[in-house]
Amino acid sequence: MKDRLLSIDVLRGMTIFFMIIVNTPGTWDYVYAPLRHAKWHGCTPTDLVFPFFLFIVGVSMAMSLHKITSQTNFDAASRSALIGKILKRTCLIFLVGLLLNWFPFYHKHISDLRILGVLQRIALAYGGAGILVVLILGRLKIVFAAIVILLGYWVLLAMGGGTDPFSLEGNLATWFDPKVLGESHVYKGFGIPFDPEGLVSTIPGVAHVMIGYLIGVYGILDKKNACSPIRGLTYVLLGGIALTAVGLIWDNAFPINKPLWTSSYVLYTCGLASILLAALMYIIDVQKFTKWTYVFRVFGLNPLVSYALSGLFVKLMITVFKSDGGNAYAALYKTVFQPLLGNYAGSFGFAISYTLFIWFFAWLLYRKGTVIKL
Repeated sequence: MKDRLLSIDVLRGMTIFFMIIVNTPGTWDYVYAPLRHAKWHGCTPTDLVFPFFLFIVGVSMAMSLHKITSQTNFDAASRSALIGKILKRTCLIFLVGLLLNWFPFYHKHISDLRILGVLQRIALAYGGAGILVVLILGRLKIVFAAIVILLGYWVLLAMGGGTDPFSLEGNLATWFDPKVLGESHVYKGFGIPFDPEGLVSTIPGVAHVMIGYLIGVYGILDKKNACSPIRGLTYVLLGGIALTAVGLIWDNAFPINKPLWTSSYVLYTCGLASILLAALMYIIDVQKFTKWTYVFRVFGLNPLVSYALSGLFVKLMITVFKSDGGNAYAALYKTVFQPLLGNYAGSFGFAISYTLFIWFFAWLLYRKGTVIKL
């Protein structure tokens, strides 16, 4: 089982590697098209990275929770204790994300602090899925719950929005999140107060993690599949193909959309993540071709710490370390990467270099076998 987990670690590390790359170009003025998000409906390669991480959160959850919940002595007291641990981890991850939004604290008043974000979405989706899995138990019940959430979210947006319920201005989340959180606490990068990691769009995020959990339970932990790697990866592959197909079909009625985290987007991205996981299982776990995985395994050991650290250093470069009236982040790109490589290549080179810089800190933890669990 330890060897079989390597493919999961690698996929986890790959998502963090690419999340840092897409988040830290030298300048947003020059970014290659595949590294940009879709403007609204649709899905670019960059739009796959974050959902792949949520998917692997669910698969990892299957490894940890299924061991406990499948025990014969898993009673009400054990259930309460496990829910307590899930809530504690949820609060910790959420708090780290909130503090990163606020850091370095003196430059932004708390009244203008964005409350949600990537780590907060991970926390809430993990917490919601984990609690539901522990409360429901039983594979088919969890499948049914995930279906209800995805269908319910479709109905909620379709019925709760305006004349164009899946548009930026007319969707339910654009009205609800600012009302509940306050406009000053919501992301404004779309030109209006709308949070792509908002409360409403976290609902399908819970189902997203649950699907990863189910892929882990059916494709990896099932007794028959655990004894046969080929059989296991076949289940994961077929599940991925089915999810992708349903997501693409559903796109005709409920558009694939990352900011809204639509149900079709959940199925489509979980499907592609399953296909990639099956490929990694074959390459790594069956064929034992592992030398190329080292870079990703390093990130895979401490993924959330690595991601949080990447955000921390960006904040330091932009808000603390100033250079010639500007900030150190922009100055480094303009004085080093742009002159050497040009606009687009320089911006991409900056992102790669910064990712490797963060990787070095992750490697220091990796070589000591230190795991910091947020």
